[in-house]
Amino acid sequence: MKFIDEARIEVMAGKGGNGAASFRREKYVPFGGPDGGDGGKGGSVYAVADENVNTLVEYRFVKKYLAQDGERGRGADCYGKGGDDIELHMPVGTVITDHDTGELVADLTHHGQRVMIARGGKGGLGNIHFKSSTNRAPRQSTPGEEGEQRTLKLELKVLADVGLLGMPNAGKSTFIRSVSAARPKVADYPFTTLHPNLGVVRMDDTSSFVIADIPGLIEGAAEGAGLGHRFLKHLQRTGLLLHIVDVAPFDPDVDPVREARAIVAELEKYDAELHGKPRWLVLNKLDMLPAEERDLTVSAFLEAYGWPKTQPDDSLGFDVDTPRVFAISALTHEGTRELVRAIDNYLRIMRARARAAAEEAERLAEEARLARKAAARARQEEIEAAKAAAAAAKAAGEDN
Repeated sequence: MKFIDEARIEVMAGKGGNGAASFRREKYVPFGGPDGGDGGKGGSVYAVADENVNTLVEYRFVKKYLAQDGERGRGADCYGKGGDDIELHMPVGTVITDHDTGELVADLTHHGQRVMIARGGKGGLGNIHFKSSTNRAPRQSTPGEEGEQRTLKLELKVLADVGLLGMPNAGKSTFIRSVSAARPKVADYPFTTLHPNLGVVRMDDTSSFVIADIPGLIEGAAEGAGLGHRFLKHLQRTGLLLHIVDVAPFDPDVDPVREARAIVAELEKYDAELHGKPRWLVLNKLDMLPAEERDLTVSAFLEAYGWPKTQPDDSLGFDVDTPRVFAISALTHEGTRELVRAIDNYLRIMRARARAAAEEAERLAEEARLARKAAARARQEEIEAAKAAAAAAKAAGEDN
């Protein structure tokens, strides 16, 4: 199936049914009075996150989605039936925005999440609601409201813990094949990868993480050159970026340092927030170098690139704040185990920090709620005390 990660659709919620203006007409019951029922509510449109859907290809072919209108009200106090809602199943990670205003409508981040994206119109009121002591035979009713209509932009951003960056043929697909069960296409020509691939790395029965591989970037990608710029959005949800560099290119005129700097420059042009994410350097294809030249090549690259040669000190605990560098061969698996173990340690700590931050935020919110409740109670007690004081003062004045 072709990977489609963008689409534009039009959704139209159902119109509410009109209210009825009717009067009870029954033998031997003169002046029966109004009995017009309300119209039914129009159907709404919902977006549902579904882990069994992988792309937005369906929404490239079907552009319009209409929910059912509500039925009109009838006499004998009969209310119209509400229109049926419709559900649009989308991949987890889909971001829905209003095409005209740019407003964020929904961010589908977990399976089963259900969000209304177009609200159905309310049903009109029947004349039974307008009866009063002075209007015993009302003939007015109200029409149903129109349902919401909006044009929406759908954008799929895959959910992954780690994202891979690099030039075409840097070895990103080979790396994801070597550490996970993913099997992207691997070949010796540029742009072998044409769409994002996800691989799950399982460390043990309770620990795993997801790696996202996107088409390679080239210089000028931010201006539209190559393929990778279209897919950089898939890295915006990741917590860690791996910048994979080919330190043994076939072409002797290719400068790995210049290419590495070009990737970082394109990342900054595309999105400053993405550029600011934690990023580790992974020097790949050591197997293409003679054993006696590997250390010298890695050291020369780091010096020219301006990356610290010393690794973070983990003697007092894993250091998550200092960028790291790894020299590997994705083809022969050399150094890959150490790399994935470090990624797992990093993600464990960052997840624990995120949980602690969420718990702290929840605790503070609960404290604020209790403080507001206590303040309201104190205010009420003050009001009651003031009332009691006023009553006592009034009673004392009457006695005098």
